[in-house]
Amino acid sequence: MAILQSRRILLVSDEQTVREITQICLETVVKCEVLTVSSSNERIVNAEAQQVNAILLDIDEKTSHTDWLALVQSLQNNPATQDIPIILLITNIQSHNLLQLGSKGIKAAIAKSFDLLALADRIVAALDWNGNLMELVAVHWIAIAIL
Repeated sequence: MAILQSRRILLVSDEQTVREITQICLETVVKCEVLTVSSSNERIVNAEAQQVNAILLDIDEKTSHTDWLALVQSLQNNPATQDIPIILLITNIQSHNLLQLGSKGIKAAIAKSFDLLALADRIVAALDWNGNLMELVAVHWIAIAIL
């Protein structure tokens, strides 16, 4: 497996439990640094300041469609963040038009609830980081749409 310690992911989630569990999983399995934020004010500032390689954006039933689309648009309109790949964690993948997500610059959409080890493998695959986590763990398939 490729060691990806020089990689940084910004994990954006309003849920502390999601942030903590996902961070531990990605840091342990993928061997990358995971920075976490919860408030909308922190999101873009941290993406710029921390020079992240990817943004993992948790979308739940409480997150309005307009809010997260506005955040994605802000990131894409900012020269400092426009090339950062964005991966969505979505409660109901069927409720989103996957082609529309691709046109919005979303690299992948991963359905919740997921096997955390499979999540790590899917993130590596979506970002083309060439890590092969399948050799290390028994992974259960999850619903994912890579755009």
